[in-house]
Amino acid sequence: MGQNKKKERPKLTRHQKRAGKTREKLLRAAKSLFSERGFDAITIDEITEKADLGKGTFYYHFGTKDQLIQELIRDVLGELENAIRHKSESSSDLYQLLDNIILAHIGFFDDRWEEFVLYFQGRSEMILDNGYEGLDTPFISYQKNIEELIDEMIETHLPKPTLRRIACAITGFISGFYSFSLITTPDEEIHKTLNMMRSALVASLVRFIKEALPAVPSAVITGKK
Repeated sequence: MGQNKKKERPKLTRHQKRAGKTREKLLRAAKSLFSERGFDAITIDEITEKADLGKGTFYYHFGTKDQLIQELIRDVLGELENAIRHKSESSSDLYQLLDNIILAHIGFFDDRWEEFVLYFQGRSEMILDNGYEGLDTPFISYQKNIEELIDEMIETHLPKPTLRRIACAITGFISGFYSFSLITTPDEEIHKTLNMMRSALVASLVRFIKEALPAVPSAVITGKK
């Protein structure tokens, strides 16, 4: 039998490479501006000016500001989902899993202020329903990723609304803590406070799950046999 050869990706043409670099310039410029002043305040003219590109180039790559915002949010949440999955692989029980999910968020956003601002703005826009199209899709995928990880750890499945509330508690904690503490708390105090609050939240969530499944043995909740 012949050896299986790994498929090589087709090489990009010069035009495709240039187009990719141009697209990245627009995304970087937009990310920087959005993190400074928010989605609503920034115009396409400002994005193209910062990227040193023509307005026609923007419309060639994105068409609308909504499409650019959607791609930025999708990229951030895609990377975050990968970080959560990777961090959660070593979890042996529910407490550790919940803790690792939160730690994955902390590790991801710790030195990525622009990404956090996009994440925070995206969540806020969904709540306020301000009309940016396509934001719900990547956030739903991200939320479901967390729900599935929790569901996989528990032998007796929780109802979907309960899983959703747990996932919302985690994402709300991250969003709320960082958005407030980075403004009001000295840098050296942030991690100390965050770790204390993290432990309290994880313990509360484990207790909530136990109460949601009163007839389930503790081994099913903890993962310990």
